[in-house]
Amino acid sequence: MKNTKADEALHRNTVPILAWDFHYEYLHELKAIFTDLKKVKKISNRFSWDDNQLEIEKRILDEVVLVTDANLKIVFASNGIKKMTGYTESEIIGKTPKMFQGPKTSEIALKEIRAAIQLQVPFEKTLENYKKDGKTYKCKINSVPIFNVKGELSHFIAFESVDKSA
Repeated sequence: MKNTKADEALHRNTVPILAWDFHYEYLHELKAIFTDLKKVKKISNRFSWDDNQLEIEKRILDEVVLVTDANLKIVFASNGIKKMTGYTESEIIGKTPKMFQGPKTSEIALKEIRAAIQLQVPFEKTLENYKKDGKTYKCKINSVPIFNVKGELSHFIAFESVDKSA
């Protein structure tokens, strides 16, 4: 059977269904990022942060953003938290980051983090944390205290990623 020009044109202009799947996943990811940015902006506006120096828009693409109140209760986690820990945002809201720690988490690093929190200064540490399924991962944490316009401690924001160098 001979191919007609119409058959050739039909095959030339087709796109594999997998390409649409990737496109959908990309759009879904973009939507999640924009939703996360809106949530962080809402918190920022409510508590009068100066968040321009934090580069949240840039960092949220590659890192998990975790926001706690001054008492270290989690008030926001970006959608990347599920991929990194297995927990959804709703499962961790109201809890403290201690929920990710366990027997292999360094006590020395935790003491250093507690000291930085008490002094209200930024810190950067890598911890052995635990996922929902009990597996460990190296979590690189870059955290800064957030102050409102009155200079009072409002929140802590942490930018977290899996440290693959170890």
